[in-house]
Amino acid sequence: MIGRNKEQQSLLTAEKSARSEFVAVYGRRRVGKTFLIRETFGDRLAFSHSGVENVGLTEQLRAFKSSLKECGWRGEGRIKDWFDAFDALKDVVKSSTAEKKVLFIDELPWLDTPKSKFLPALEFFWNGWASARKDILLVICGSATSWIISKILKSRGGLHNRVTDQIWLRPFSLAECKSYAADLGLQMSDMELAEAYMALGGVPYYWSFLKPGLSLAQNMDSLFFAPDAKLRLEFSQLYASLFKHPEPYVKIVNALGAKQIGLSREELAADCDFSESGRLTKYLEELEQCGFIRRYQPFGAKKKGFVCQLIDNFTLFYFRFIKENFKHDPKFWTSSYAAPLHKTWAGLAFEMLCLQHMDSLRRALGISGVVCGVCAWRSKGGNGDGAQIDLLIDRDDRVINLCEMKFCEGPFAVDREYDERLRERRATFLRQTGTRKAVHLTLVTTTGLAETKYRGVFQSVVTLADLF
Repeated sequence: MIGRNKEQQSLLTAEKSARSEFVAVYGRRRVGKTFLIRETFGDRLAFSHSGVENVGLTEQLRAFKSSLKECGWRGEGRIKDWFDAFDALKDVVKSSTAEKKVLFIDELPWLDTPKSKFLPALEFFWNGWASARKDILLVICGSATSWIISKILKSRGGLHNRVTDQIWLRPFSLAECKSYAADLGLQMSDMELAEAYMALGGVPYYWSFLKPGLSLAQNMDSLFFAPDAKLRLEFSQLYASLFKHPEPYVKIVNALGAKQIGLSREELAADCDFSESGRLTKYLEELEQCGFIRRYQPFGAKKKGFVCQLIDNFTLFYFRFIKENFKHDPKFWTSSYAAPLHKTWAGLAFEMLCLQHMDSLRRALGISGVVCGVCAWRSKGGNGDGAQIDLLIDRDDRVINLCEMKFCEGPFAVDREYDERLRERRATFLRQTGTRKAVHLTLVTTTGLAETKYRGVFQSVVTLADLF
């Protein structure tokens, strides 16, 4: 298995525990949750079931009964409700000879159909029976992250504090995608890997469609722009799988997609016409928990407010190239590869890639052990004094790194004009913020810094190789 060592170890530790364990695994659609659990336990699963999408209680119970029979249940008659279903599951547990009975229920949120009383039955099964034993490992899973968090992890009812471990399965890192690409037989340079990541993120399912023998541009056309493109309809399916009513969430990411460094809560409320403050807070929290946005406080902000920033690569790519692409050119990406459109996108997407690999960036700067805040900064503007810094590292060792991120084919060359622009931007930052910390200009680029007389403007340089 590529990566997932920490997550797999958590599951194995729960299996070896001397008590019954209740583990919740959650994460965005296509990130590999089911694969992780099945690969970890293999044939040691005493019971396995997956909820069925968009069906009612009768069909869910029928499918659950089928899974019970496959796992050795010998009961007869109709299972009338979820209390009957969990009683039957007890029989499966009792008949198992395994030292630890591993029960896996996938896509759990789909089982909670209207008026089904699924949650009370699950509570009764765990609180009234399973938790009193020492030989059960219940693993639940689901792409509907907001449901898992609100109904299970933050339950105010019978499941309050009952989960013994939770695993948020995040997308792969660049390094993990590189290993996965090699496993798929893809011959890709680091530049191609980075560009694929800038469009697909670290979602293994998306990467699995990349074909050996095709260029990255050809693969992108196949995934997004061909008549039978695999990911053409993924956007709507993605948000519908995560949220029961996806419309307000999509409205928020639409607004954020138009602003690279994000919007304040007040700006979002105005743009999206949200009059109820509590609902907007809930939507933002759930989008953050799903990994689609991040919230940060701008550097030097005197108010306690925060800025929300869209950080999901796939969503950003969708807004940029798919949502309003009416040309229906099946070779759009190949034909656009040398165009300014591609260069502009790559520059912005590379900034996001750097933000997503802050641990690697900090390691390259030698500040892994230093407490840091990561944010952006916008000047007050006016009188020619406007400036914007998309990535700023505010360190507790009294240094601030102002990061410039450049995605280019060869070493980045600093000329006189750019040198002057950087120095003015740094001066504007010092003047407007009044910071007493040392301010270092840092370059994050693909292949390093070219030898020019102006290269000394940067105090540190991080390359793409460092981000792997």
